Amino acid sequence: MTSCSDQLEVTPPNSITQEQIDELLKNGDEATKQLVFSSLVGGLPARFRAGVPNGESVGRYNNTQGLDCMRSMEGNDVVFGERDPRSWGADEYMMRDLYSESSSKAAYYWDFAWENINTANKLLKYMTPDVVGESATLKQYKAIALTVRAYYYNYLMENFQDAYMNGGSSKLGIMWYDTWNPLQPNKPRETATQTYNYIKADIAEAVTLFSGTIGYTASTEDVDLGVAAFTQARVALCMGDWQTVVSACDIVLDKNSKLMTESQYVQKLAADTAIYRADSSGFLNNARNPEVLLGWGTSSSTKTNGAWRNIFTNSYGGSEECFWRIDDQLYDRIDDNDYRKDNFMIEPFGEYLYPPEANGTTAYIPAYSNLKFAAMVGIGGGTDKTTNNTVCDYYMRVSEVLLMKAEAQAQAGNEAGAKETLNILLAARTKAGAPTLTCDNYLGAGNMTLMQLIQLQTRIEMWGERGLEFYNNKRWNIPVDRTSSKIHPAKITYPVNLMTLQIPKNELDYNPLCEPN
Repeated sequence: MTSCSDQLEVTPPNSITQEQIDELLKNGDEATKQLVFSSLVGGLPARFRAGVPNGESVGRYNNTQGLDCMRSMEGNDVVFGERDPRSWGADEYMMRDLYSESSSKAAYYWDFAWENINTANKLLKYMTPDVVGESATLKQYKAIALTVRAYYYNYLMENFQDAYMNGGSSKLGIMWYDTWNPLQPNKPRETATQTYNYIKADIAEAVTLFSGTIGYTASTEDVDLGVAAFTQARVALCMGDWQTVVSACDIVLDKNSKLMTESQYVQKLAADTAIYRADSSGFLNNARNPEVLLGWGTSSSTKTNGAWRNIFTNSYGGSEECFWRIDDQLYDRIDDNDYRKDNFMIEPFGEYLYPPEANGTTAYIPAYSNLKFAAMVGIGGGTDKTTNNTVCDYYMRVSEVLLMKAEAQAQAGNEAGAKETLNILLAARTKAGAPTLTCDNYLGAGNMTLMQLIQLQTRIEMWGERGLEFYNNKRWNIPVDRTSSKIHPAKITYPVNLMTLQIPKNELDYNPLCEPN
């Protein structure tokens, strides 16, 4: 409202009344409506990125990527340092009371998702058919808001309900608020099926609106058809709607099916300086990553999330020795002809002097540490190691789309189609000069079902990304079990049923219609 109040010739923005907004929308022309809504829609894409929407100042818990970064430590495949952690990330890695209604950790996910839903509802409140009309711009605005609302309702379902295909379909889901009104009555929880039906309707409408208007934009920072279709695929995957998964994935792949090359995927020392540079990494520099569907440049990225995974930064991922390492059990299952194996160090890197070198901070970087997110020097930093946190962010990429499609095809009984889809990814991940990897010749393939092979490839490809191992483990009924690991400092187990967070006590106290889960 503040950005357009002068042009609308109304009272100051803090004094704009509901009646004035209704009048402007009822009788205003196209330009007026766009001005009214532009400020409301402008901040929605950033809901996938950053901010402090839930009032929490700690970066781990106030943005999507921070929360998912912590989720990535709650599984089997990411090893956190060399000893039991006692500070940053300790609760997550040690699986300490993450789920009870009194846990602050559960409240972070609940409050964050609802803030994003409420923000989307502030725009959707006014997006009635008579207001939107045939305006391509207003249809685009509505599609963005619907995508955000669908994504974060699904986020609530993935965190606060048993997986739909793993016992959750017969249980309650989430209360459904489809408009913004602080004074609206409290609502009870819908069934899980009804909740997903609402989410499916939202994202299906968003895909339709995007398809009929802007489709794809040139910027990866926009919420567009690719982001909506990706969200639709994930929602459908969670509820076992395999046909919709495939069709949604095809919407993305028909526009962008490019995958990173070996030189873009694998981080290597620069020959002239013996420096790992973010410039050359597809995981840190979006200009090197043709797969990015949603991502941000260095001026707007949430850089702390990259630092937590980067073994060469002055942060918990580096100098604080909270190194992100790959579990030996997963590493050993990566085929030797698969270049993804080169993004992890089988031997220790050894002592590293962190910048600025004058302060003498050193740490010993151990074996199995990841190079996937490694950068001694940030984008455009030359040889200046103090720039190591100047990196891009991405949140959705094409490889995950291929994996979702392959899983859906396998679950639907289309084994030939699933193999064809997965073989696209495996061929792209084959080392130069090596025999092309396939579903039939990949290491251990003869001892796995096709679904198990897809699960393995998802774990390898998406290691450390989007908290995906945690959420997929819930769907696939795979508990945390680190007892056979050689390098996990905390060899603990954790059952799948405790991966469902309990609805926070504040919500239960505030809304008497909300039943505990």
